[in-house]
Amino acid sequence: MDINPLIVDEHGALAVDARVVVDYVSASSVPYDHMAIHPYPSHLISQWQLPDGTDVTIRPIRPEDADLEQEFVRGLSEEAKFFRFLSALQELSPAMLARFTQIDYDREMALIAVTVQNGKELELGVCRYAINPDGETCEFALVVSDAWQGRGIGSRLMGGLIGAARARGLRLMEGEVLASNKNMLKLMDILGFNVTVSSDDPNIRRAAKMLKS
Repeated sequence: MDINPLIVDEHGALAVDARVVVDYVSASSVPYDHMAIHPYPSHLISQWQLPDGTDVTIRPIRPEDADLEQEFVRGLSEEAKFFRFLSALQELSPAMLARFTQIDYDREMALIAVTVQNGKELELGVCRYAINPDGETCEFALVVSDAWQGRGIGSRLMGGLIGAARARGLRLMEGEVLASNKNMLKLMDILGFNVTVSSDDPNIRRAAKMLKS
């Protein structure tokens, strides 16, 4: 669409002339590459059951999950919050909440694990990646509710996230883990990540996994 000239003054805006050209969409190997906003990736929704019979759904996060995400963060222990955010925050700011739930599924992905208790959803964990400017690598993050750790939820979330990153064509997934976060480092080892000491801080480990050669 071309609008020219467009006259704007204190009374408003006036489009003197406009031209619209409609053409066929160019073929692309990336689904929905022609769209400004990618649709909700419902194909990433999966169902799972814990050994105790608890039904768990893993799905991409949605903007309407803002309250669910805020409640989840508030319920984390101080240690879990510090491991995830490297700070002593008590809850997400409005800007952080919007950034974590209103995502561009083409540039990032966030998967949450939820179950239903007393007729309402309860968030058990969340993982996410954001694509780096190079378009080939991404940074990941993961946190699981203290009460639900040790049940395989983190592994399931990361498995889904790795699969989504591979499908997106990304080459490498990496992230930073505190050296004191032993459970996360153990999970990284199980998932095949290469863990090294950060060159910037000896208290931080750099975990990286090749997604394709």
